[in-house]
Amino acid sequence: MTAYDAIVLAGGAAKRLGGVDKPAVRIGGRRLLDRVLGACAQAGTTVVVGGRRPTARPVRWAREDPPGGGPLAALDAGVRALDARAETVVVLSADLPFLERSTVQRLIATLDTEGREAALLTDADGRDQPLVAAYRAEPLRREIALLATEYGSLAGLPLRLLAAELDLARVGGDPFASFDCDTWEDISTARARIREHGTVLDEWMTAVKDELGIELDVDTHVLLDLARDAAHGVARPAAPLTTFLVGYAAGRAAGDGPEAVAEASRKATALALRWADEADGADKPGGGSAGGGAEGTGVG
Repeated sequence: MTAYDAIVLAGGAAKRLGGVDKPAVRIGGRRLLDRVLGACAQAGTTVVVGGRRPTARPVRWAREDPPGGGPLAALDAGVRALDARAETVVVLSADLPFLERSTVQRLIATLDTEGREAALLTDADGRDQPLVAAYRAEPLRREIALLATEYGSLAGLPLRLLAAELDLARVGGDPFASFDCDTWEDISTARARIREHGTVLDEWMTAVKDELGIELDVDTHVLLDLARDAAHGVARPAAPLTTFLVGYAAGRAAGDGPEAVAEASRKATALALRWADEADGADKPGGGSAGGGAEGTGVG
């Protein structure tokens, strides 16, 4: 994948939220800012433009001058804080609870394949989202400098002025990727959606890994199957205890983390199935339980 830097805009007065620190509002137990930082975790350098606050991973901080100068001034501050190493810059707002790495990767891939100066996500209504976008670093710096010269200051200028000067590619996709939280109703909607049946486990696993400070891709289906087999074949409390021991064993094992989890899960699952077979009498000649089964197929 193409190397890139990231700029996350985390300023703004959040007037429709009563002036609360919007990037620190939690969705699924995770700050909005941390959720966005997770989506661009592969960036070489990440600059957050806004007031300093705790973050789940290290970032570089910047602030527009004067503070509150608007998104274009904030973007300029972010660009200035970069080391100008990466040729691609991903620009995101800090209030996107459903943004995923796959969307960031798709924006970068579009930029590479189409040879444009920027790739912007479009929302469900086809509107450009310049704060969910990947930019070529050189044209981005060039146009920001030209706008500053033309208007004398970037304070208060809308981002559409920047987008109008760049050769754009537009990327559609998941309508929730550009869902932002401007009101308490938006936040309530986001909090309800992550608890839906199809997403709650992935959301919970991501939140736990974020809280524990670990990066590990785990096959949740393998662990759930293990928990089921332990609960049914041994006893219900065996499910959480067994998965804990699998994690502990994987942590002690040398080698790749996901592979260590898979191997420990395989061993524990086989043990749980052997345990269940004993209880059912399935290891007796002819199989089945002690009270019946097929006749006369034993060793003899």
